[in-house]
Formats: sequence, C-alpha cells, structure tokens
Amino acid sequence: MYRRLCLPVALLIAFPLLVWAASPEAPLPSETPRKLGLAPERLERVSAQIQADVEAGRIVGATALIARRGRVGYFEAFGQADREESAPMRKDAIFRIYSMSKPITSVALMMLHEEGKFQLRDPVEKYLPEFEGVRVMDGARLVEPKRKPTIQDLLRHTAGLTYGIFGNTEVDKRYREAKILSREDTVAEMTEKLGKLPLLYHPGSRWHYSVANDVQGRLIEALSGETFGEYLQARIFEPLGMVDTGFQVPAEKVGRFAQMYQPTKASRLELKTAPPRSSIGFLEPVAFQSGGGGLVSTTADYLRFCQMLLNGGELDGVRLLGRKTVELMTRDHLTGVPEASVRDGGYGFGLGVAVHLDPGKSGSASSPGEYRWGGAAGTQFWIDPEEEMIGIYMVQILPHNGLSYGRMFKQLAYQAIVD
Repeated sequence: MYRRLCLPVALLIAFPLLVWAASPEAPLPSETPRKLGLAPERLERVSAQIQADVEAGRIVGATALIARRGRVGYFEAFGQADREESAPMRKDAIFRIYSMSKPITSVALMMLHEEGKFQLRDPVEKYLPEFEGVRVMDGARLVEPKRKPTIQDLLRHTAGLTYGIFGNTEVDKRYREAKILSREDTVAEMTEKLGKLPLLYHPGSRWHYSVANDVQGRLIEALSGETFGEYLQARIFEPLGMVDTGFQVPAEKVGRFAQMYQPTKASRLELKTAPPRSSIGFLEPVAFQSGGGGLVSTTADYLRFCQMLLNGGELDGVRLLGRKTVELMTRDHLTGVPEASVRDGGYGFGLGVAVHLDPGKSGSASSPGEYRWGGAAGTQFWIDPEEEMIGIYMVQILPHNGLSYGRMFKQLAYQAIVD
C-alpha cells in the first residue's frame, strides 16, 4: 500500500488498473473485520466449518471471501486444489465457475442496451433471424407462440428455451439429438440449431432455467460486430483488471487450476477426470464460448466484478454500467409470469441474477434486494446492497447435487455482522 501511494501521480493516471487488481491477496483494499462491523470471533466459525468440511472429506478445498463497504474483511483458502498432487488451495486458484458466467454475460448485453443497440421488449428474431417462425411444442403439436420471445425473456429465463440435460420432455430430447451446447460449435452455429427446434412453453408463461445466456452471447456478437470472447475481454475483463478470467487457462497458469472432484455412492470424493487436465477442457481454445457456463475465474477477479455491481456499475474510476441499469437488472422481473418456480424459495429473478424477495420463504438472513447466483461445481456469490456486503465461495465438485456448503458459508457470514 505504501509503495503504491509513493508512485508518481502520472503513473497512477496512466495505469489505473494497477491499483489493487494485480494482487490476489488484495483484490480490493483490506480492512480489519471489526472496522467493517464483522466480529473476528464469529468469523472463526466460518473458518472452523469449512476446515471441518475439508477434514471430513466433504470437500477437497475451497476459498471463501467476505467484503463489506468496499473492503475485504475475510479471505481464506482451505484444503487442497489438487489432492492427488498434494497441492494446497491458493487464494489465486483458478476455478471453473460454470453458471456464474451468466451474470457476466448479462452485464455485457446490458452494456449494449445502454448504447441504444436494442430495447428489452424487442423480439429476439429482430437481431437473430434464425429465430423467425419458431414454434411451441404443445403436446404432440407445434403451435404458434402466443407472443414472440423477447430479449427481456432471454435475460430472465422466460423465452421458452430449456437446457436439454435436466429434463426428458420431447423438446429436451430434441436438444440432445441436435447436440446443443456442443463444444465444437460456435455460438452462431448453436443458435442456428436452436432456431430449428421448438420452444418448450409459450414465452413469458414460465420461468425455466435454460441456454438463454448462450443465446445472449450470440446476440452480443450480432450487436457489437465482435466475437463474444473479444467483447468480454475488451469491455469487461481488461477494464476491471480481471486478469485470470476467460474461456481458457493459459499454459503458464495451469499450476493454479483447481482440480474437479465428483461424489461417489460411498459419500467420498474422487477425481472427476483422470489427468491430464486437458481431458476436462479449458486448457485449449474452444469453438463454443459459452455465456451460460464457459468461463474460468478466481475469487479475486469475481470480487472485482461484484464490487462493480455493488458500486452501481463502477470500480476504480472505470464505469461499465449506469446506476439505473444496475437497479433495473437487480429488481424482480417475474411479475405476471404465472409459473415462476424460483419464487417458491423466496427469490424472484431479475436480468441475469436471482433477487431475494421473502426471507420467510428463503430462510436467509440476507436483506430483501440481495442478489445472487451459483455454478454447477458449487461456486456461489451474493451481493447485499443494504449491508454493502459481498460473499464469494469457490469449490470444485461436479455434480454438486445441491451441496449446502456455500449456503452454510453464507449463513455464517451473516451471523458475523455485529454493527
């Protein structure tokens, strides 16, 4: 910190991204927990629980971070990143964040919204003609949709799309036959396939988790004239100093890439895929740059993304979004959607994130208006504007099968607030 303050003013002006972005130990300024309203003795409960999970073999390793009021009050690494190589977990470990890619994709799309490239109620087919004439599967029949899927539908998972891997409907079967989400396809090739398949339900009638964010990635390409990966790198990762986030782990960073584990019937964890790590992807360039689940990142990088949102779209003098756009994204957009199953857990859904509505249903101590999401390997984050609080938990277990470890971390993080 002292050395940074002593740098010439001209250097600081010329290279603003050097401030805090370079160190995994301090992705943001740090502060003593007590000054952030966090009781150190209560934070010890967080560490004790995660360490107990490691020692019991429930997880191999994890990182956990709590930031408040723009300062890091808790950041620890536990266990191992690679059990077979006896490699300890590091604070700068690189994780497959899977569906934590989704909020990044939605932010990227809303940046184009701020440039006037589209309106939320615009039909998707206006910019992606492959979706013209799309039909809805109604029993054994294909019928006209009651209305066309819109960009807002893509952002809130109400477009009529599905994933093809979680259900066994006729539409899911067709997704599997078409090899939607094939790593060999570009996002343009994926949407071409998708436009030939029926919708699972009428747009706007249901919230259903889906490939919508991957379609958003293609929409970003069509609106920006850049590949999805180029756009993310130039418009989000570089400006925010997210130096370890992308669709590929470079060779010089492989030593920081945490291994993936899977649960067994005997309640143990085994290596998900035998070495080399190249067999599980992310080490070589892939054709399919998935906005729904293709990114890798670190705890520090993701914190910078979260803090940008908590700040109303800005971090360290770099503004990605306006305050009103962040507010729009983090409000519930499911009013009037008849089948919104996500509400059963006390959450609604905004534009790219789940939004806390009802603590009585969720059982969460987080404030109404807190927003969050997670990834398939158990990674989780949340942002609580009322408490000015961010929590990030990183682990690598696939499938996580509803792992409660991230939820327990969140529970223990809130009990540490004492101001």
